[in-house]
Amino acid sequence: MNISQIIFSPTGGTKRVTDIITKACGMPVSEIDLTNAEFDYASVHMKEDDIAVLAVPSYGGRVPPLATQRISKICGNRAQCIIVCVYGNRAYEDTLIELKDIAEKSGFKVIAAVTAIAEHSIMHQYAAGRPDAKDKQELQNFAKKIVEKINNNVTETSAPQMPGNYPYKKAGGTGLVPKADNKCTNCGLCAQNCPAQAISKENFKDTDSKKCISCMRCVVKCPQSARKVNGAMVSVAALAMKKVCSARKANELYI
Repeated sequence: MNISQIIFSPTGGTKRVTDIITKACGMPVSEIDLTNAEFDYASVHMKEDDIAVLAVPSYGGRVPPLATQRISKICGNRAQCIIVCVYGNRAYEDTLIELKDIAEKSGFKVIAAVTAIAEHSIMHQYAAGRPDAKDKQELQNFAKKIVEKINNNVTETSAPQMPGNYPYKKAGGTGLVPKADNKCTNCGLCAQNCPAQAISKENFKDTDSKKCISCMRCVVKCPQSARKVNGAMVSVAALAMKKVCSARKANELYI
């Protein structure tokens, strides 16, 4: 039995969470990177006896549309699926229930769901350093419970109940498009790594704001720290979110 990590993790937080879970499961692991704009996702056909861990960050309480598009091309073939929603300590709202629906539409059989916290990808003061040691222990315990369910063949029941609303909340963008400053050396790593292919490969300082999903991948990948978002806008957003983001949120398991 193998585990396939199917992950949309532009800045690494979702991958860190997923790695903790899959390592604790104690099975061979392969990875499908949903941020790869060049990959042929339609070529992925799961086996029914495989286990998939399908993980995405919450963008404004929803699944990132780019992740939805790429997951929908994968053939789940009734493989057992653990869905994982990672968020920056604000709220995940309808992300989890939407991810369940997407997974089932692609042919996966959802048997468990996890929500977890990782450092906010834009306002780093929120959930700074998470997942931390306490998170790691909790996620490892979640993984053991999920493996126990799989080993006991308790997988013929319906998907676990989880929070969320129909219709889903209206999707909205942050409007925070990273720009390159004078430290840019035109290395091109930002354009090469952009999941949305929003950065021109002819002029690396040219970003298509309509394509940009504000995932901050280019900010993380830039070796010169030359790409940044508008600091004033971030400060205003951080202040507006201070009350809801300051208290530590807990990881959750639905099984």
